[in-house]
Amino acid sequence: MKKSVILLVLLYSFVSYGQRNPLFFEEKPLNVFLKKYPAEKLVKDYKDKSYDNLTINQLMPNRAPDSYWKHLNRFSFDFTQVSFTNWNAGGASSISGILDFRVRRTYEKGLVRFNNELLVRYGLNNQENIGLRKTDDDLELVSTYGYKFNRNSRWFYTGRASFKTQFYNGYNYPNRDVTISHFMAPGYFFLGGGAEYTVKENELLVYLSPLTQKATFVTNQRLANQGAFGVREAVRDAEGNIIERGRRARNEVGILVKNEFRTEIFEDVFLFSRISLFTDYLENFGNIDIDWEILVDFKVNNYIKARVGSHLRYDDDIRVVVQNEAGENVDLGPKIQWKQLLGLGLLIEF
Repeated sequence: MKKSVILLVLLYSFVSYGQRNPLFFEEKPLNVFLKKYPAEKLVKDYKDKSYDNLTINQLMPNRAPDSYWKHLNRFSFDFTQVSFTNWNAGGASSISGILDFRVRRTYEKGLVRFNNELLVRYGLNNQENIGLRKTDDDLELVSTYGYKFNRNSRWFYTGRASFKTQFYNGYNYPNRDVTISHFMAPGYFFLGGGAEYTVKENELLVYLSPLTQKATFVTNQRLANQGAFGVREAVRDAEGNIIERGRRARNEVGILVKNEFRTEIFEDVFLFSRISLFTDYLENFGNIDIDWEILVDFKVNNYIKARVGSHLRYDDDIRVVVQNEAGENVDLGPKIQWKQLLGLGLLIEF
């Protein structure tokens, strides 16, 4: 009996000493009482766990998208019609329409983005006793390849190429005998590199290129001989005979700045702006070529909209020539070109 009591006393003393001396424990004694250990639950196998509250993402691994290509198709047709019957104030009946089509295909994966756009616009007007006239004509292709600065950045190292011309012959109405423009007369090709900033939410794009080549093409030899659109005109003798034909191409190297965005300024009112600025390093540096287009769309419903537009251009190489009362051509020099638009039409995105 005495031996049992002595053994219990020794065991109690040993435990008490261990609680006072941290060498007998894996942790410090204070941590043993203050530290909160997570509750553990033992299960036999997977059947013991409930999967009722799990989402599908927890049960299935994340998959790559089916395609890294994104697309945009925006089709617009503006229509205007005026008709007169026994109208004592006078007037001429007319009908006009403008087709606007924009296609975009964008490849994005990791830090790489490859963007391609096609812009088509063509308009006609038919007025009583005057006939059919072209009111708008534009064909543009744009391709950019960008590599993002880093994953969280909106800036890209970008190479950009673009081509712009028109579909059909242009005339200085009412003169329909002599054309003043053709397909590829003029034609513009830009190739350069720089940096691009984009925001997808409002289709904002800012492109800055310190080195861009601009090539102007005038494939119609008659217009090239006249020096149209900035190409070198033909060399003539004293009698006006052509000694050396005019060049059909001109190259420039300069700075290109582009900006475009589309945003909803009021409910169902959308503003689109696109501007391009270019200046040549070698000739007339600081003399800026401007191409600025602004469109305001008033959405009636998902398919009907009203549009107000303004398009301003200035190019020091494009000179305005008019005929005076004697029928002689008078060179007025470079002028600001301005076009306005007001119409009601159809808008479809798919």
